[in-house]
Amino acid sequence: VRVSAKAVYSKYSIEPASPINFGALVKGTKKIQTLLLENKGTLNFKFRIHQAPKDASALESKSSKQGESAPSAIKRTIGRKPSTLTQGHLNIGMFVVSPCSGSIAPWGQQKITVECLAGQEGICEEEIYFDITSR
Repeated sequence: VRVSAKAVYSKYSIEPASPINFGALVKGTKKIQTLLLENKGTLNFKFRIHQAPKDASALESKSSKQGESAPSAIKRTIGRKPSTLTQGHLNIGMFVVSPCSGSIAPWGQQKITVECLAGQEGICEEEIYFDITSR
């Protein structure tokens, strides 16, 4: 009996690359940008998008020193409001991300929508993470 296996990690790409800049918006208007999460590997993977912890940059540098892969960062952090997760949408400050979780088959793609509703005056910057299984 012949037995064989191939050990692999999940392979993926996120386009466009970080950072995403919505530019200047008139208060009360909204603008939408789309990200593309693509499975470039031979395994299904699950993803979950969540708000970065407050010490995200420390987490990234610690992970890279240990040779582990940190979740992929998309935005930088300044002012924070608590994030809320409802019906596949993640609300963080002025931003709404959807879908915020799912599964992607090998060579499949998922469009991720990031909507910015210009609320209060000033700059709003947030950081979101893509947590991908077996990365």
